[in-house]
Amino acid sequence: MESSSRQREQPASLEDCLKLLKGQRDEERLAGLLLVTKLCKSDDLDSLMTIYDAVGASFLERLLKTGLSKGVDNSGGEDSRDAFLQLSVTVLAAFCRVPQIAASEDMVSKIPMILEVMSKESVLSVREECYEFLYLVSAGSQNGVTTLYQSGGMKVLASDISSLPDGSHSMELAMKVVQVMLSKLSLSFIEVDCLSELAIIVSIMARQFAVLHNAMKFEALHLLSAIFSSEYLAPLCNALRLLPNENWSNHMRAGVVAMLHNRIAPAEKFEALILAESMVSIMGEAWLIGQINLPNVQDPIPPDRCLLLVLESSRVEVAVLLNDLAYTKYEASSSSTTAETIISKQRNLIIAFSLVENIIKLISNIGGTEGHPIDDGSTFTKVINGLNETVTVILEYLQDAKEHGQKKGNDLLASVRTVGSYLAETPIACKEKVRELLGYMLSIEGEEESSPFYSICFLLPMLCQITMQVEGCRVLASSGGYKAVVDCLIKLIGQNKHGVEVEDEGSIFLACDTILNFLLKREQFQFPEDKSTFYNLLKALVLWTGDTNEPSVTMMASSICTLILDFTSEDALLNHLNFDSNCLISLSRLIAGSLASWGQDMSNDVKAEMDLLEIITAGYSRWAHRFPQIRDAVER
Repeated sequence: MESSSRQREQPASLEDCLKLLKGQRDEERLAGLLLVTKLCKSDDLDSLMTIYDAVGASFLERLLKTGLSKGVDNSGGEDSRDAFLQLSVTVLAAFCRVPQIAASEDMVSKIPMILEVMSKESVLSVREECYEFLYLVSAGSQNGVTTLYQSGGMKVLASDISSLPDGSHSMELAMKVVQVMLSKLSLSFIEVDCLSELAIIVSIMARQFAVLHNAMKFEALHLLSAIFSSEYLAPLCNALRLLPNENWSNHMRAGVVAMLHNRIAPAEKFEALILAESMVSIMGEAWLIGQINLPNVQDPIPPDRCLLLVLESSRVEVAVLLNDLAYTKYEASSSSTTAETIISKQRNLIIAFSLVENIIKLISNIGGTEGHPIDDGSTFTKVINGLNETVTVILEYLQDAKEHGQKKGNDLLASVRTVGSYLAETPIACKEKVRELLGYMLSIEGEEESSPFYSICFLLPMLCQITMQVEGCRVLASSGGYKAVVDCLIKLIGQNKHGVEVEDEGSIFLACDTILNFLLKREQFQFPEDKSTFYNLLKALVLWTGDTNEPSVTMMASSICTLILDFTSEDALLNHLNFDSNCLISLSRLIAGSLASWGQDMSNDVKAEMDLLEIITAGYSRWAHRFPQIRDAVER
């Protein structure tokens, strides 16, 4: 009854269409399909379902195969086949607007043929319908998107979308197809053989992101940020670096500048920062600088615009995120979502911090370079002021955490890393606040750490510089920071028992220089009474030099050992819990070997360490009488 009532309500022209579709001859059905394309509205899903039931899946497939010259009857000429092909694709796309039709196996099975249609230049008029079909079917079921990929969908997209007009509806549909594939397929699918195709797609999406000024610009932003925020980024980086030109990189910079320059939703602004951080990781921090030239834009965008916008946006994000984190952790009432909220904000904070640190690195690398776009005084001052404000906000966050007794957290560790990056370049910045918080910052642990380590490593460049002055040594002594540096160095050496790894070597020498500075100036400030900390270091330094003949290692270790031996004796050392006769024998060999380097036949490597050799020689003359075993080894 309901069905007959619905049919009575249908316009007469649609009834005529249905009669033709149910006819016995193909000519009648073709005429009916032609009426469908003219009469049926895209949102009239009931009518589409009724028409689909009337025409039947087998006739549609036969029509599509005929258009592709796969049918039994290939007569009629090329023009007729193209007409059949265009009609079948148009109708199939229309039917797939009904979700249950799009998800059906009948439609999924036609994906390979639609991809074949896209390779034909003669059917450019239905290119949009091809993309619509692929989008609706792949979005309709997991089997649909899997079939699309396995049928070479990514490769077809990569070769086809470069010819699509910027901002066209076909391009918009292509974006949606890519989004569906990436959201529903695992990395193992894409990584096998389609990374280069994905890189091409990214480069084309970057152009849309740069040149468009409508809603599609935001669609491109969402797609690119989804790719760069996903598991695809790491394997994709190399493929992007291998692209034949860097226009895509410039397009990305143009799009980021446009987003950050205009008033948009905070979430979308942060997506632009995600893209900026990803581009820096791919292209290096120099990506932040460059003149931007776009089609139909007469005045090029200044080369420092991206840098200044990214810094300002990152500064704001850091301030907002740290404020939100402090409120969530210390003031807001507990709830089931608090942990998820904190993790999400911490993840965003890491991205903002990464951008700040890369800007610090950029400024450090180009400082004083004549003719550089940002070394014009004005830009440089703006950057320094922005960095100062950001670091001040971070230090306030750390002060708040200290007052609440918080020492563990990845947000705290990341804060120390960013502060450490800045202080490595300007160790006198925020001098009073840093002095007040130094001991606390050296005590911070990451979520996975059982004791402070990375926080100390992050601060070593700054500590090495400030201990070149007596005031810095005094701060390190009063804060107890010297213990943290010694413990860090012992741990670094312990992790490299069989030789120093390249990635650890820099941190080890920074720690050594810090301790060396501290010991050399011990007479000029109140040196700590607890000297057992340094006795533990003796054993580690001997271990460090055990398997190497590298003069820089042996001279550094020997000079620190020499200064430590200044305030002890052989008997006192042997009575120490962690030092035995075997350690003393190794220490004797180290000192003797270093002193034996002195002479006219010194190698160039040894000559490069002359300042350390002088420390060892002078120290030995002061305490040799208290260490008979070492003296015997030297005189032997």
